[in-house]
Amino acid sequence: MPRISSKHQVTLPVETLERAGMGPGDEVTIEADGPDVIVVRRIPSRPTDALGIFDGLYEPGYLERLRAGERA
Repeated sequence: MPRISSKHQVTLPVETLERAGMGPGDEVTIEADGPDVIVVRRIPSRPTDALGIFDGLYEPGYLERLRAGERA
């Protein structure tokens, strides 16, 4: 049974994190939701975190040609 340490820390069970789809490195918020209830929520990733995921999808110059009105 997890306990709150003297440093106000709690170790979350791996099974609980897995069921919530959370893991190491996830950023979370922690809020009190009334007496005896604490809610941990993953912070949605920022749109800028996805920059670069489509690198290499098109051959070099393809989008420039498309913008210039050339057929693909």
